[in-house]
Amino acid sequence: MQDIRIESPLRGRLVPLSEVSDPAFASGAMGRGAAIADPEGRVVSPVDGEVTVLFDTKHAVGIRTADGMDLLIHVGVDTVKLAGRHFTAHVAQGDTVKRGQLLLEFDPAGIKAEGYETTTPVLVTNAADYGKITFTLDGAEISSAGEASADERSLTPAAADDIDPHLPKEERVAKLIWKYVGGSGNVRSVEHCATRLRLIVNDKSVVDEKAIENIDGVKGQFFAAAQYQIILGTGFVDKVYDAFVAGTDLAGASNGSREAYDRMTPLQKISRTLGDVFVPIIPVLVATGLFMGLRGMVQSLGIEMNENLVRMSQILTDTAFAFLPALVCWSTMNRFGGTPVIGIVLGLMLVAPQLPNAYAIAAGDAAPVTMDLFGMSVPVVGYQGSVLPALVLGIFAARLQKWFKTFVPDIVDLIVTPFLTLLVSMLLGLLVIGPIMHTLEIGIFGAVRAFLELPYGIGGFIVGGIHQAIVVFGVHHVFNALEVQLLAATGADPFNAIITGAIVAQGGAAVAVAMRTHDAKKRALYISSAVPAFLGITEPAIFGINLRFMKPFLYGLAGGACAGGAAGFLHLAGTGIGITVLPGTLLYLDHLTEYIFVNAVGFAVAFGLTFTFFRPEE
Repeated sequence: MQDIRIESPLRGRLVPLSEVSDPAFASGAMGRGAAIADPEGRVVSPVDGEVTVLFDTKHAVGIRTADGMDLLIHVGVDTVKLAGRHFTAHVAQGDTVKRGQLLLEFDPAGIKAEGYETTTPVLVTNAADYGKITFTLDGAEISSAGEASADERSLTPAAADDIDPHLPKEERVAKLIWKYVGGSGNVRSVEHCATRLRLIVNDKSVVDEKAIENIDGVKGQFFAAAQYQIILGTGFVDKVYDAFVAGTDLAGASNGSREAYDRMTPLQKISRTLGDVFVPIIPVLVATGLFMGLRGMVQSLGIEMNENLVRMSQILTDTAFAFLPALVCWSTMNRFGGTPVIGIVLGLMLVAPQLPNAYAIAAGDAAPVTMDLFGMSVPVVGYQGSVLPALVLGIFAARLQKWFKTFVPDIVDLIVTPFLTLLVSMLLGLLVIGPIMHTLEIGIFGAVRAFLELPYGIGGFIVGGIHQAIVVFGVHHVFNALEVQLLAATGADPFNAIITGAIVAQGGAAVAVAMRTHDAKKRALYISSAVPAFLGITEPAIFGINLRFMKPFLYGLAGGACAGGAAGFLHLAGTGIGITVLPGTLLYLDHLTEYIFVNAVGFAVAFGLTFTFFRPEE
């Protein structure tokens, strides 16, 4: 079989495909290749060929060379949901392109600001036709040998499924999917991206996932974000989609993202909303946490810092939290369809220098300003480091702005709407929303903090044991607000220390499954799915390995509970949020030994239980 060598179409950092957070790419189900982390915003063609795939969303492009190689470049993860925002296409489907020709431009910062990853998989989708495939970038190389792919499985015989074997393949696959997904009464909407058919179903229990996975042409399937995703591959997914919707009223009838949101449980909707609000500001808090960790390490080594250096470090570490309401209010306005700059101004009003500083009040150096409102005395304070007042005020202001726009004439909308929105929101924020939400915030925060500080690490044991189960149900973003508040109030995040052990435990269980598996090809696939867990991404390990066999997942939960208990007992806490396991080491530079110990406990317990009690034949 022919070996091929391909230069990366993007500038950035070449990483193994297993580091992509999407299990369909990380597992190799879509093909063999590599990924580019932290990419620059230009995609050029690495080969001469024809553009065979280019969606209106411009997030993915496929190219076929003259000798038949199919190459897919998929910018980011789940970026199809951006509907083309932040992307510019310089070619069209059907165009002939030359090596080095500009295909796409995109805005990495804009994509990240909306909560999506930019790590870009680059795949040879018909990799079975080739031997060794090597991707290169600035002297770095990643190669994969020709071996059985993840989709090689025993297929259901054609005669057993009662579908005419002489039909075109796409029609046959579509009919089989209809049969095993529960028929037309169970499909609410359907759409597709560059590689997958995405269904919203009414009843998950009706779907025969194993039968669908065994259809010849299906490369994988899984539920994610309330969608049932069936991996079909570039080009083929278009044909199956057309055959699937033929004769129905599903084509173009729905917005999949909206449908997915509508199908979520109330808790999932809350989690999704909090994720949309807090994910864009996490990079800033990660950077702040790294600065705090570096300062803590320097001080723990006994190195003296002069006054100016301390002041500069305080600017780096304290600014984001001093103006945290501005960040939260901006992101909330952006999420709920308001004008983001109004959110920034409202957030700054909550921490205006004319108000008593919240930190000074807590230290006893200042007192609230008392204002009379309808015969009641209302304490007015600054909300430095607060989350809930800014979050609720941002939601209210976005709704209020939209309401004003329904009747304010267009000719004066530019002036009147922002004026009224700021005036009403500021008054309610300082006199009503702020005091109520701040009081509620103090109560919730106090209860959570007391739980995490239960003696002998009991709180950490419970949280560490259930965290990855919560991840499976997709509601883990509810903890973002908690972590931000912990950091703002205490300068440390014990929750991060607890969950990092839970994450590494799932990786340990997956590694044990690989070690117990005798089939070399399966073992290589399992290891590639386990590696991202040690970088803080557990979805490939959970959905690709542990949940399939169930026992390894439960052993991983046990390891997470032990690691969380150890973190709670040691009172370990990070100086930031958003990164865990190996990258998270940077948040624990002043408590590195304890951090390594907690992770080692999680890995050892999960690996040991799985290796001892799991049998591959199960």
